[in-house]
Amino acid sequence: MTSTALLTDRYELTMVEAALRSGAAGRRCVFEVFARRLPQGRRFGVVAGTGRLLEAIGEFRFGDVELAALSSVVDGATLDWLAAYRFSGEVTGYGEGEVFLPGSPILVVEADFAQAVVLETLVLSILNHDCAIAAAASRMVIAAQGRPCLEMGSRRTHEHAAVAAARAAYLAGFAGTSNLDAGRRYAIPTIGTAAHAFTLVHDDERAAFTAQVAVLGPGTTLLVDTYDVEQGVRTAVEVAGPELGAVRLDSGDLLDQAIAVRAQLDALGAHGTRIVVTSDLDEHAIAALAAAPVDSYGVGTSLVTGSGAPTAGLVYKLVAREGAGGELVGVAKRSLDKTSIAGRKWAMRRRVAAVATAEVIGVGHPPADTPDDGPDRPLLIPLITRGEPVGLEPLAVARERHAASLAELPATARQLSRGEPAIPTLLEG
Repeated sequence: MTSTALLTDRYELTMVEAALRSGAAGRRCVFEVFARRLPQGRRFGVVAGTGRLLEAIGEFRFGDVELAALSSVVDGATLDWLAAYRFSGEVTGYGEGEVFLPGSPILVVEADFAQAVVLETLVLSILNHDCAIAAAASRMVIAAQGRPCLEMGSRRTHEHAAVAAARAAYLAGFAGTSNLDAGRRYAIPTIGTAAHAFTLVHDDERAAFTAQVAVLGPGTTLLVDTYDVEQGVRTAVEVAGPELGAVRLDSGDLLDQAIAVRAQLDALGAHGTRIVVTSDLDEHAIAALAAAPVDSYGVGTSLVTGSGAPTAGLVYKLVAREGAGGELVGVAKRSLDKTSIAGRKWAMRRRVAAVATAEVIGVGHPPADTPDDGPDRPLLIPLITRGEPVGLEPLAVARERHAASLAELPATARQLSRGEPAIPTLLEG
């Protein structure tokens, strides 16, 4: 097992050291993860990374290597505490794939202070990244209007972030990824054939296409814009025949080219040959191609950087702690522009005729016996119980949950123009 314990900030451990000395380390506490606001222009967020986080919490262990690295950071008593660390608390949260709004308590951690506070950086680093990618991916899927979106951003981000991004994109509706490790880990369909370098290394385009078809068959995708697109399409059909699977366009005016290429393919009898477009696409570029005869979109840089919002803006805040009598007492910071609401929250999605109308957040105990199919749908589910993960699920389940959650939002949520969140957040209680 690879430890995740040092994927954290130093101040998490110095807080533990000081809390052990003051006696506050063992106080029962509740921390919540939420966004005070959505990234500018976004109408909803998407919960992603929960499965990765549950696995990472299970691997949050301080072995000999980690303790040796910390020997000059904290004192001996704290090192002993870290050596014995096993998270034994409770975690609830929104199901992975669920959409969220400002104030949504997408993750709730209940444990003693020291156990919970050391998880802050791990929790936020995973959720802020994956939620940002999933939100961008969801907007791209919406813009594609049913045409497949393909993730191919590995070369534009950190090698491990690339795998996480592929997972988040698939959760949000992408059809496949170019990243083989993501395919191996998460059973995501993998895609990819050849780059311009493959054409350039051969004596001419025909030789390159012939070599590719010989290995991958006529159903492959041929990249036709290395030299001249019109000639490239003609050569592609001559080599593969009218059963050619697809051609890919990666430069120039994609709208005009797609129209011209579709006409050319049809004239050559390749009516079933699809057109794949790539080249720095984002949700706005995809939407602009809605009228083009494009069959699928390959997205890279914009996706893995959150399409302008590389973090979801999530925070991890203490909202309740154990009082003198053992009861939970709500606490909140009052800093300017960074206020929070004291007390443990519950959350429901209010619906009218199966359409969401509000995110309802309350403090204290939630209304009793609220059915999932009622007008107020409960959003928090168990993820870790007494230290044991109970919320691990196949990625396909999160993918289905996202599709259902998105379908529940009003139509305005699908607009790419700037605007208010898809539904308001209401505080009750």
